Amino acid sequence: MHRHPEHRVDYMEWAPGARYCALVGDFNGWLPTENCAREGHLGHDDYGYWFIILEDKLREGEKPDELYFQQYNYVDDYDKGDSGVSIDEIFKKANDEYWEPGEDRFVKNRFEVPAKLYEQIFGPNGPQTLEELEDIPDAETRYKAWKEQHKDDPPSNLPSYDVIDNGKEYDIYNVVIDPVSQEKFRAKKPPLAYWFETRKGRKAWLKKYAPAIPHGSKYRVYFNTPSGPLERLPAWATYVQPDADGNQAFAIHWEPPPEEAYKWKNSRPSVPQSLRIYECHVGISGSEPKISSFNDFIEKVLPHVKESGYNAIQLIGAVEHKDYFTVGYRVTNLFAVSSRYGTPEDFKRLVDEAHGLGLLVFLDIVHSYSAADEMVGLSMFDGSNDCYFHTGKRGHHKDWGTRMFKYGDHDVLHFLLSNLNWWVVEYQIDGFQFHSLSSMIYTHNGFASFTGDLDEYCNQYVDKDALLYLILANEILHTLHPNIITIAEDATFYPGLCESTSQGGLGFDYYVNLSVSEMWLSFLENVPDHEWSMNKIVSTLMGNKQNANKMLAYAENHNQSISGGRSFAEILFGKVLEDSGGSNELLLRGCSLHKMIRLITFTICGGAYLNFMGNEFGHPKRVEFPMSSNNFSFSLANRRWDLIANEGVHCDLFFFDKDLMKLDEKERVLSRVLPSIHHVNDTTMVIAYMRGPLLFVFNFHPTDSYEGYRVGVDEAGEYQLILNSDEIKYGGQGLIEDNQYLRRTISRRVDGLRNCLEVPLPSRTAQVYKLTRILRI
Repeated sequence: MHRHPEHRVDYMEWAPGARYCALVGDFNGWLPTENCAREGHLGHDDYGYWFIILEDKLREGEKPDELYFQQYNYVDDYDKGDSGVSIDEIFKKANDEYWEPGEDRFVKNRFEVPAKLYEQIFGPNGPQTLEELEDIPDAETRYKAWKEQHKDDPPSNLPSYDVIDNGKEYDIYNVVIDPVSQEKFRAKKPPLAYWFETRKGRKAWLKKYAPAIPHGSKYRVYFNTPSGPLERLPAWATYVQPDADGNQAFAIHWEPPPEEAYKWKNSRPSVPQSLRIYECHVGISGSEPKISSFNDFIEKVLPHVKESGYNAIQLIGAVEHKDYFTVGYRVTNLFAVSSRYGTPEDFKRLVDEAHGLGLLVFLDIVHSYSAADEMVGLSMFDGSNDCYFHTGKRGHHKDWGTRMFKYGDHDVLHFLLSNLNWWVVEYQIDGFQFHSLSSMIYTHNGFASFTGDLDEYCNQYVDKDALLYLILANEILHTLHPNIITIAEDATFYPGLCESTSQGGLGFDYYVNLSVSEMWLSFLENVPDHEWSMNKIVSTLMGNKQNANKMLAYAENHNQSISGGRSFAEILFGKVLEDSGGSNELLLRGCSLHKMIRLITFTICGGAYLNFMGNEFGHPKRVEFPMSSNNFSFSLANRRWDLIANEGVHCDLFFFDKDLMKLDEKERVLSRVLPSIHHVNDTTMVIAYMRGPLLFVFNFHPTDSYEGYRVGVDEAGEYQLILNSDEIKYGGQGLIEDNQYLRRTISRRVDGLRNCLEVPLPSRTAQVYKLTRILRI
């Protein structure tokens, strides 16, 4: 729905399989004959686009506008057209002010020249026979005669023309305009300002007209198709009620009056050098067993994110979806925010408040597939099976039952690309994470084994149209919005994900290393502590070395706690936290590994890090959305924010995570060059690496501690311990004394480096040292 200045609303829909299109709603009694597309090309083109005009209704006692093209300003109460100046006075003003003397000659007398020519040839004094009609002189003769005739004319403001001869037989004379006159003409702007003076304000519009479709009206689009009549939700609807108490869903016309429309207060934050992303789901962000709203999220979660030290939030499940238990990944309406959390104005306020706190706002966008729901989503939208999606088996995801977009269709490309731009322009979104690219890049939906061989990415199973769409999406987004950030979630590590489109890549800014969380989960669930492989940890965390600086890593995201699994805290602590007499050893193990896993994932990977809401303080329970299997219970669909308000392990873990974010803020860990890993020992289970002036040392051994463990360093000098996971305030034992925080190098070659540092390494601890003073030898 687009509000047109000429007191009407324009509606367009793409439905090539339909024979008839109309809008039905409570504004017209749900009658399919009241507001329909016109016959012929004014209402339906050859490409399947339908166009419907909803004229505002003239109020009783009001006369139609004097001007046929009278325009209205629907936002401001007063406009220039309300001043009482008549249209004749405005046109006279335009002629007097806009045109210079002589310039308006042909405007006022536009038929003067053709009338004279007609009179010369066909008038009473014109030639009566062919003999009297003399031969028309050539251009040179006519031009010389004209110059002779007008040689004594006074100066004029009209553009002066002249004829030049370039000495070419086939181009005897070129008519060129005088350069001064040409610049003068180009500098003159169209007289639109005078036309805008006729535009009237909002009060004048409401006085004369009643809106054809008022704000908040419920509506659907009606199609007559070969398979019968259908009512569907518009594909471009911006506000939807997907499941209205068991009744058929409907769209809501969202056009709030100026006093109710949200007004932006804050500008977008500048893009930081490193991204610390806090992944959120609005519905489960509260502590109570209910669906939380956008306003709840603003009041409770945004201040926590700011306090925790993150600089961006990523929202999942914010786009409209019918089934709440799908976490928002079976999207039904791509242009609408989920109505279960609030209105579009509420979502704008959320984004604006986040910007005011200096937080970027990313959206987890699902363009790789769509919900198969026909009554709410796009499936069988116009009665045909191939409107937005492929037909046959290729049109359905092999495992999830969702529909697969037909990326080779220009209209589908138009729909998806404009959807991305809509979120940026309308809601000021700062970036997107493209969900599950492997589902769209490959016709087998990514359900195949990948060894890294290049042939696996260049065979008949690759959907080239999908690749072209991703290239177009990144190219258009980065051209229209240079500060936008795009993140690729692809389990297959498709080559060139983060290469620029000019170099043949797909153009993403970051890619997600999905194997990191899988490795940690496998270790925690299946591998005894003393059998953890340090080499596997390092090789997995480093990922694709060619684009390691563009890697986004996370120890665990929502998949671990939502997708039928358990959070790391639930695995590590089990029921120890619930049992007051629980083992301190188990509690210490869980707390230590929780901190170490996050520290090494945060500091060894690329330029971005992500954490799911609540995992920073070790949320003890998984997330389970209400569904039939749990009697639609909300008991696990929330977050226990009260845990960090009281002293204990959760508060300790939260303090450590907050100091971890501060470490990046102060020392720019993520934005530095990639780490130089020089010590990986599977026997001692120690890992050490340098990243700029920072030395990171990890001892994963469950029992062995080391008094003076030697690790190599390049620069000789003094190193200060700036972060110690074993501090008491982080839930540790405090085994390292204060006098051991400053260490001086020894001139001995270790790990292939010229100097070494002897550091105390208690079991299951991690330390970060900073070079504070360089010693010159």
